[in-house]
Amino acid sequence: MEYLVVKWLHILSSTVLFGTGLGSAYYMFFTSLTRQPAATAIVVRQVVWADWLFTTTTIVFQPLSGLYLAHLAGIPWRTPWIAWSFALYFLAGLCWLPVVWLQIRMRGVALAAAAAGLPLPPQYFRLLKVWTALGVPAFLALLVVFWLMVAKPS
Repeated sequence: MEYLVVKWLHILSSTVLFGTGLGSAYYMFFTSLTRQPAATAIVVRQVVWADWLFTTTTIVFQPLSGLYLAHLAGIPWRTPWIAWSFALYFLAGLCWLPVVWLQIRMRGVALAAAAAGLPLPPQYFRLLKVWTALGVPAFLALLVVFWLMVAKPS
């Protein structure tokens, strides 16, 4: 029973991590493209909050629950699919850390533009390009991690 509960929590957590990331990215990217400072400021503010509430907690929980599941199942942590999962997860995390900083900067730029009644400045869109460039490999890495968790190839 313990294994099933931990597995359920691990899957639920991975779903929250992936879903929050994908949903936040979608709304932030496409709202930014509208070039409407007020709408963008609201969405970016919510994305920053979602990252702190959902992404941060699940980013911590995922490796801990994954290692515990491997322990409960008697699977060595050096098993190739587990090692690859952690390597790709680490890559996604390396991309995510600067993304958090970028989102906070973007929020400030969008809020300032909205408050001044000005359009989003070029600086915002430079930050958006870097944010997007970091999001793509993080997203792809997590897709592969999902596949590895399901397929467990030898």
